[in-house]
Amino acid sequence: MMNWTIYLLIPLALAAVAGVLILGLVNLAAGGSPQRSQKLMQLRVLFQFGAVVLVMITIYAMRH
Repeated sequence: MMNWTIYLLIPLALAAVAGVLILGLVNLAAGGSPQRSQKLMQLRVLFQFGAVVLVMITIYAMRH
């Protein structure tokens, strides 16, 4: 399970965070909707939480 988590899930989670962050920056630069910016920020925070949880689970599993 560790190899699968390390080599697939964690990079996907980090890419999702980066993708939403870039979408938010593009929306901000283009003067887009404030509601869309808020939704993108909420989505980014959710993805960041998931990425941190995956990393913590991986660290915990590697120690045991």
